[in-house]
Amino acid sequence: MIARVWESIDGFIALGGPVVLVLLCASVVALAIAVAKVWQFAALGIGRHASANAALARWDRGDTQGALDLAAAHRSLLSRIAAMAMRTARSGESARDGEQRVEVEAEKRLHALERGFRALDAIAQLSPLMGLFGTVLGMIEAFRKLQEAGNSVDPSILAGGIWVALLTTAVGLAVAMPTSLVLTWLESKVADERVAAQAAITAVFRPGRGFGAEEEPARAEVAGDLRHAH
Repeated sequence: MIARVWESIDGFIALGGPVVLVLLCASVVALAIAVAKVWQFAALGIGRHASANAALARWDRGDTQGALDLAAAHRSLLSRIAAMAMRTARSGESARDGEQRVEVEAEKRLHALERGFRALDAIAQLSPLMGLFGTVLGMIEAFRKLQEAGNSVDPSILAGGIWVALLTTAVGLAVAMPTSLVLTWLESKVADERVAAQAAITAVFRPGRGFGAEEEPARAEVAGDLRHAH
C-alpha cells in the first residue's frame, strides 16, 4: 500500500517537475505548523473563557481571594492573565502602573500565539505564484517541442504539454487555499483572545466597569466584550 502511494507521488512529481516537489514540501510545512498551532491553542484553552468569566464575576462582587483562587486553578490563557492581573491589583501597586504592566505581559503571551503565522502567510501567498511559474516553464517546454517537431506537428504534443504545465498551477492553488483558510481561523482566534484579555484586565483594575451588568450600564460594556470574545 505504502509502495503504491509512493509510486503515485513519484509519478506526480515526475509530471510536474521540481516546482511540484517544492509545493509538496511547502504543503507538508504548512500542515505541520497548522497541527502544532491547533495543539498549542487547545493546550492553552484558547476560546474557553467560562472559568475566567466566573473568577472575574467573583472579583466584581468583592470576593477577591475566591476570584484569585478560581482563576489560578485553571490553566487557560485567559485565566492566567486574569490571575496575574488580580495578583498585581492586590500587591499595592498603583492601578495605572499595574494595569500597564499586566497589559504588556499579556500582549507578550498573545504575541507568542502568532508564531508561525508569517510562515503560513508566506506559503499561502507564494504557492500560487510558484504554480504559475511552473506553468510558464511548462508552456515554454511545450512550445519548444512543438517547434522541434517542424512540419510533422502532432496536436497531442501541444495538448499534453499544456495540461502538464497547468498541473503546477492547480497544485499551487490546492496548497494556498486551505493554508489561507487555516491562517484566517487562527488569526480570528487570537484576535478574540486579545479582546477577552483586555476586557478581563479592565474588569480587574477598574471594578466600576466590571461584570455586574445588572448593577450599572458601564459594567455591561466590559461583560459584553467578553461574551462577544467567545
